[in-house]
Amino acid sequence: VQLQASGGGLVQAGGSLRLSCAASGEIVTRNIMGWYRQAPGEQRELVATITSGGTTNYAGSLEDRFTISRDNRRNTVYLQMESLKPEDTAVYYCRAYLSGLTHIYNYWGQGTEVTVSS
Repeated sequence: VQLQASGGGLVQAGGSLRLSCAASGEIVTRNIMGWYRQAPGEQRELVATITSGGTTNYAGSLEDRFTISRDNRRNTVYLQMESLKPEDTAVYYCRAYLSGLTHIYNYWGQGTEVTVSS
C-alpha cells in the first residue's frame, strides 16, 4: 500500500489548508485512515482518524478547527484545517491501518509540511 499526501504549504495564522492523502495498491477497504503530525523536536501525535463507515476520532480540541473526511471510492482521506495557528506547524502524515492488525496492515505516507506564520 502506498499513501501519497499533498496539500501542505505556508499559510498565515487564521488561514486554511486542505490536505489530501490518496492510497493505492492492495487496499483493504475496511481500513481506518488517519492524520498525524510531528512538530520539530516533538513526537508524532494523533490529529484525527476515520473509519470506512465514517466514524471519526479527534485529538483534544482539534475537532473545533479540523475536519477529517474520506472518499472510499477514491481511497482518499482529507483533512480540512481552519483557523490555523503557529502551533499547528508540523509535518502531517497520513496513515492507513486495521485496528488490532497493525502488525500486518499499517502504512504511512511520506508527510506533507504545514507551516503557519504568525
